[in-house]
Amino acid sequence: MSGQSTTMDREIELNSLLDSVWQVEVDRMTPSEWSANFDRFNDANLYQTWSYGAIRWGRKKLSHLVLKRNGEILGMAQLRIVRPTRFNFGMAYLRWGPLCHRHGRELDGEACLQMARALQEEYVGKRGLLLQILPNAFAGSRRAALFQSVFSSFTQEPQTPTNLYRTFVLDLTPPIEELRKNLDGKWRNKLNQSEKKGLKVVAGNGSTEYRTFGRMYAQMWKRKTFETTVDVEEFGRLQEDLPENHRMRILICEQDGVPVAGVVASAMGDSAIYLLGATSDDGLNAKGAYLLQWTLIQWLKENGIKWYDLGGIDPEGNPGVYTFKKGLCGADMSQLSPFVGCKSVVSSAVVRASLAAQRVVRSLGALQLGRALKSTG
Repeated sequence: MSGQSTTMDREIELNSLLDSVWQVEVDRMTPSEWSANFDRFNDANLYQTWSYGAIRWGRKKLSHLVLKRNGEILGMAQLRIVRPTRFNFGMAYLRWGPLCHRHGRELDGEACLQMARALQEEYVGKRGLLLQILPNAFAGSRRAALFQSVFSSFTQEPQTPTNLYRTFVLDLTPPIEELRKNLDGKWRNKLNQSEKKGLKVVAGNGSTEYRTFGRMYAQMWKRKTFETTVDVEEFGRLQEDLPENHRMRILICEQDGVPVAGVVASAMGDSAIYLLGATSDDGLNAKGAYLLQWTLIQWLKENGIKWYDLGGIDPEGNPGVYTFKKGLCGADMSQLSPFVGCKSVVSSAVVRASLAAQRVVRSLGALQLGRALKSTG
């Protein structure tokens, strides 16, 4: 019996020693410190920037968790905290995180596991919140398999139209000549046509370029009157708040000095995301969108970006955009559905009731918009 006890004691001591190398810090970093460490990660993205959280949700509603091993930062996560009352229940929401893939290294499975444990302990255990994690991982990838493993104690929500993010992801590692050759034939022909029209592409990341884009987007929305959750003015405030090296890339296509099309994308870590696109009233026949996308792809390759996420696609709801993006011949991929962890019955009930109400409101809004479009058509 004593021998068995000694063995167990040694195992406990060993586990304690292993755990002691990991440190978790919550809400200690300043915005500048967060941004400085942000660039250490391949999986850095716009939605985990301090500026995005502050502009989108408000600074007072943010929480930042940092995971260290022997003092080295190996994981970061920015969360939105929602408490409907002063009582100890509510929701913690992590979008496109956590960050745990350091530059120049393989994805660290142990760091991912420790991060999952830290998130659960802090937000589910200590704070009694419902924790929802929308991971930055696409089904079928090694990253997705690892996340599903380390978050196995969470419940993964079934994939539904409301939480499905489907996109094309373009691998930018082949030579640029090969990428052009791989384009759909019709798409490549339209690119060739746009290159012969004498169009000029102006690129930058300043407020002036974004205001130019905003005017074209307003024209396009007035012309098409489509349903959107995009707040262009909010993205403008975000652009001004972001550090210089994290700002969105804006490309404007001009014809005879007149802006005819624009695109907005974010490039961080080893990936880029297509965020916004617009064509002005003057640019309907210029085919500037083709030249803009190709120019952006060239810039991304030159700056070491390996993956280009072309943004959400909806073959049935928006077939035109779907066909345009499909022409770039990226891989059709879907993001993992959210992971949810909760031990509080009150938090679970309140949050789920609120989310259900929001879905009803969105459905009614879409129905009313559809009726309005039919009545004016």
